[in-house]
Amino acid sequence: MGEECAASPRRTLLVASTGGHLSELIRLADHLPLIGEPLWVTFDSPQSRVELAGRDVEYVAEVTPRDLGGVLGNLAPARSILARHRVAEVISTGSAIALSFFPVARAAGIPCTYIESAARSQGPSMSGRLLRWVPGTRLFTQYPSWVDRRWQLAPASVFDPYVRSSSTSTVGEPRSAFVALGTMHHRFDRLVSAVRAAIPDDWEITWQTGPNDYPDLRGRVHRLVGPDEFAAACADHDVVIAHAGVGTALAALDAGTSPILVARRQDLDEHVDDHQELIAAELAARGLAFHVGSEDLDADLARRAARVQIETVRGRRPQATSNR
Repeated sequence: MGEECAASPRRTLLVASTGGHLSELIRLADHLPLIGEPLWVTFDSPQSRVELAGRDVEYVAEVTPRDLGGVLGNLAPARSILARHRVAEVISTGSAIALSFFPVARAAGIPCTYIESAARSQGPSMSGRLLRWVPGTRLFTQYPSWVDRRWQLAPASVFDPYVRSSSTSTVGEPRSAFVALGTMHHRFDRLVSAVRAAIPDDWEITWQTGPNDYPDLRGRVHRLVGPDEFAAACADHDVVIAHAGVGTALAALDAGTSPILVARRQDLDEHVDDHQELIAAELAARGLAFHVGSEDLDADLARRAARVQIETVRGRRPQATSNR
């Protein structure tokens, strides 16, 4: 095995959790000077199977937020992967999966680069703060506002390609809504109740609920859908109403839609922290999304959102926004 590894070409190892972290790394990889044919490391899911189809992938056990046991459990797979491949560098957008790979890679003298998620517009995540203590790790933020002696500005932000169009949608009275709650195990009853109260009875509704059950939902209900089906749902409905996850927001923007984002809250046990507030605020400041509380969701807001179009413009650099 050692001789085979020594004879193979050197390559970049790209490491990310599924969800928004993987969506970000796929987009950012196009702007990075990768070495050789990259090897991807992530969790096995419908998203990773579709979005990484045709690429070289190693799957490891899922690590949930603040999951110390999961981080420790992936140390052995990290050692195995690094031993079997000639890894020239490791790049990650997080989250906790990076905590398994970076210490092992740095101990072997392999350069490591961590690009903090676009969710973190005001400072690093828990993973980012912990990785500061792994010697030799290069740290990057996607926001100019908190660049300092430790954190450099990343080559690009995943939100940079999107701009709000000066023209409005030709759609008349909206008649359909796609509601996406994400794939988290935390419930989001607050958004479900708000949608039920706000959306007119004659609208078509499609729900993506994740692993939780929400009885008696009107319309089509899917727990999990693949990336292609998710993208199609964003494009085929007049309005997207969603939790403020990065992956969900990017899918809506890719479809040319300005989503209505309701952030999950830590104090209501809807997430482990309040970073979704930062995502929603950042996208609203850029004019790309509507950031509202569940109590502010109504049919008039949905109609306004349906009239907004989003365009994609490649090659744009980070823009200053009011919430930074």
